Amino acid sequence: MMGRRSMVRRIDVVRYSAEGRRRVRDTLAVEEPLEIRIAGGEAVAGRGDAGLPFSVTMRTPGHDFELVAGLLVGEGVVRRADDIVSLTYCTGPERQEYNTVEVLLSDGVSLDATVLRRYVLVSASCGVCGKASIDAVRAAGCEALSDHTVVDAEVVGGLPDRLLEDQGGFARTGGLHAAGVFDAEGAVVAVREDVGRHNAVDKVVGALLLEGGLPASGRVLVVSGRVSFEIVQKAVLAGFPVLVAVGAPSTLAVELARALGQTLIGFARGGRFNVYAHPERLR
Repeated sequence: MMGRRSMVRRIDVVRYSAEGRRRVRDTLAVEEPLEIRIAGGEAVAGRGDAGLPFSVTMRTPGHDFELVAGLLVGEGVVRRADDIVSLTYCTGPERQEYNTVEVLLSDGVSLDATVLRRYVLVSASCGVCGKASIDAVRAAGCEALSDHTVVDAEVVGGLPDRLLEDQGGFARTGGLHAAGVFDAEGAVVAVREDVGRHNAVDKVVGALLLEGGLPASGRVLVVSGRVSFEIVQKAVLAGFPVLVAVGAPSTLAVELARALGQTLIGFARGGRFNVYAHPERLR
């Protein structure tokens, strides 16, 4: 089922190119959290009308019921269509209707208690939104960046090529993502590769940590793919004032970067790029 929320959103950005800088409108893929609650079944029967919190996953709105059903199959909760009685959006006066889905399980379906403990983003109400996600990041100790590092636009434009030069695994396989740390002048500090975008970021952050290089003040993090909420969160927690991506950011990534003072740059290719948050660090 397709939810009523749009899959894309238009925002104002600052675009840098050989012709200079100008303000333009850009279209981003929407990223929002979807909370899944479970009711019915043997393990959760009689626990109340709101159901038990099961999981929160970041997604682009649309086909939410299919997403939830597939996730439950992957977790081993359901095996057949008739294991699910209904899939409904939570409704109420203070609830984000299309960001929470409740699953009503058939009476014979059992749910292992250990599976329930995987729920990570706790919400006291039925429904979460981008603001709740950002508040949760703040509560986890993620503070706004006060680093006043300034980077030349020309340096930023060349960083994706500098990253590619050190992607030996990608050159051989074509199947690896990369994350690289550079100083404000564009000199490489560390580059790591992995099949997962998040793993590549974790590796390079871990390399800095083990060398006493955190927080990453004055450093620029460059990633080979798109930028999601989680990657911005990882970068902010590590202290990177500037995050550069070859691909596109999601809407929630932009909201988090703007809220926590990080300069977020996307579509950095061929000397051109868009600045989605805090362009004041660009010279």
